[in-house]
Amino acid sequence: MVFGAFERMLAMRYLRARRQEGFISVIAGFSLMGIGLGVATLIIVMSVMNGFRIELTSRILGLNGHAAVYSNVGPITGFDELAVRVASIPSVFSVTPQVEGQAMLTANGVASGGAVRGIRPSDLKAKALIAEKMVSGSLDAFEGKNAVILGARLAQRLGVTVGDKVTLISPQTAVTVIGSMPRLKAYDVVGMFEVGMFEYDNTFVYMPLEAAQIFFQIKDGVNALEVVTDDPDTVRQLRVPMVEVLPNGAYFYDWQQRNSSFFNALQVERNVMFLILTLIILVAAFNIISSMIMLVKDKNRDIAVLRTMGASRGMITRIFFMTGASVGVIGTAAGGLLGLAFCLNIQTIQGWVETVFGPVFPAEVYFLSQVPAVVDPHEVGVVLVMALVLTFAATIYPAWRAARVDPVEALRYE
Repeated sequence: MVFGAFERMLAMRYLRARRQEGFISVIAGFSLMGIGLGVATLIIVMSVMNGFRIELTSRILGLNGHAAVYSNVGPITGFDELAVRVASIPSVFSVTPQVEGQAMLTANGVASGGAVRGIRPSDLKAKALIAEKMVSGSLDAFEGKNAVILGARLAQRLGVTVGDKVTLISPQTAVTVIGSMPRLKAYDVVGMFEVGMFEYDNTFVYMPLEAAQIFFQIKDGVNALEVVTDDPDTVRQLRVPMVEVLPNGAYFYDWQQRNSSFFNALQVERNVMFLILTLIILVAAFNIISSMIMLVKDKNRDIAVLRTMGASRGMITRIFFMTGASVGVIGTAAGGLLGLAFCLNIQTIQGWVETVFGPVFPAEVYFLSQVPAVVDPHEVGVVLVMALVLTFAATIYPAWRAARVDPVEALRYE
């Protein structure tokens, strides 16, 4: 569709309000604001949802690996040889033997449950998410049979710092002459980490592998092999080669299985939010239809004069199509710029809001301590194109109505 200079001039003139058509311009203005806010909101929400998924995935995989090998027939013995066989599978980056278990931690009269991970000091130093997020202490002190590293929030709840002692109580009991007694041992806190995910900072405890084997009574064995691959999205392709190298009783469990319900819920929420927020743009498009129909009704005389001067129906259609489409283009562009600016400065905006209203994004509820926002250019393009298509479609009927105006009937009583 090619627009002439006269058509562009007349369309822009109809966009500017006059006294007698001020109400029409107000409706068009609200339509423009609705489209802009709808586009901005969609971009912001989609970017925040992307940020949530990426941040949660990076933290989950950073601490738990991409997959794990477990045994349902007791501890895994000969784990170093098995780790070498698993590591020989193409696309497997590393394999880390570890002991996993639950324990009760007590200190200063406070008790809390914790997820204990027994791991070799060299393997813990290789975990970038831990090594780069140490807020106190040092990984160099992570050795021996009495050292532990706690999540910062867990240490804060227990009221301990580096150099203090914390007592771990095992769910396994020890048989004594007076009956079964809970097994407990005091450990030195040599460091604290804060990865930014509340669930991990509030529950995770790391201790050297030998100390974990003693505490959980796993002699010369482990109960898990943590597997890291080159690409976590293709981890399920390892199932067949894993079956060939794993002994009887061992099984393979990837991160998608472990967190499937969580990420499926996140994806459903994301799709529902997209559909709901699209209604904002749809309502604004209906406002364009109403304002354009009123404009066509108000300009019946002008249309009739143009038709008698030789203007074709196609020219009238293009004039009013451009008038309505301009509202959509301006609103979409403004909304896109607003949404991108909001995403790029979301941390600053969060700080301003929390200064006035207090914490609005508690880590205890949302897992992360900050609002993440990752802009996906493809999704932004989809939102912009969708907004333009809806607004362009909304102008077709009013433009067709304008082209169907009968000059004789419009000028009969003039």
